[in-house]
Order: sequence, then structure tokens, then C-alpha cells
Amino acid sequence: MSNPISSYMGVHADALPLREQRMKLIASNLANADTPGYKAQDMDFNAALGAARMQREGLAPATGLATTREGHLSDAIATGQLPFQLTRQSSQPSLDGNTVDPDAERAAYGRAALEYRASLSFLESKVRTLLTAITGQ
Repeated sequence: MSNPISSYMGVHADALPLREQRMKLIASNLANADTPGYKAQDMDFNAALGAARMQREGLAPATGLATTREGHLSDAIATGQLPFQLTRQSSQPSLDGNTVDPDAERAAYGRAALEYRASLSFLESKVRTLLTAITGQ
């Protein structure tokens, strides 16, 4: 059973932390643009959002991953293997094995920041409406 506040906030309450995680991955790519052998990372945002929605509705675990013993998920997070994290293919191979395209990463970061701000604005609007309903002003 879902929480009424979570239902009221809608998809943006689930999307905001996922958008933050994606921005961290893209920023890490930019920081490692000159690191030999570094593989650009990204996130399957739609799959992660779907899993978060299902978890909020009580239909599936938060990660979408089945665990056979306690600690499996914490082991994956400790090693940096987050759920829905993907290795992005390079559009231009480099001699040192680095798959980061700085121009594409900057564009992806700009878009991710815009999407993050949009989700934040929607949540802010919902909270403002809720406060207006509570205070009557």
C-alpha cells in the first residue's frame, strides 16, 4: 500500500534521487575524461524509475534485483556496481581505452540538470499547493 503523500507527489518524488544519481555518474565521467582505460558510465533511467515506482506501490524490491542472502545489495553498492548502471559505448575509440566523449558528456549533464530542475519545480509546486491547503492562505 502506498503512502498518500508519496502518491500526491507522484513520479517526481521517485525521479529526483534517480536524477541526482545520474548527474553524479555523468560528472564522474567528465572528471575522468583523461584517465586511461576509464569506461563512461550511465544509468538506465526509465528502468530505474519503473523499479522505484513498483517499490513505492509495494510490488517489487527497490532495486529490481533478487537477493539470495542479506548483504548482497550492500556488497554491490560498496563495489560501485549500482543497479541500472550501464557502461556507455564510445562514439570514437581512443588509443588509451577511455570511452568518455567530453562534448557528449557536457551535453548530457546539461540535459540532466534541466530535468533535475524540472522535477524539483514540480515537487516545489506540489508542496506549495499542500501548504496552501493546510494553512488556507
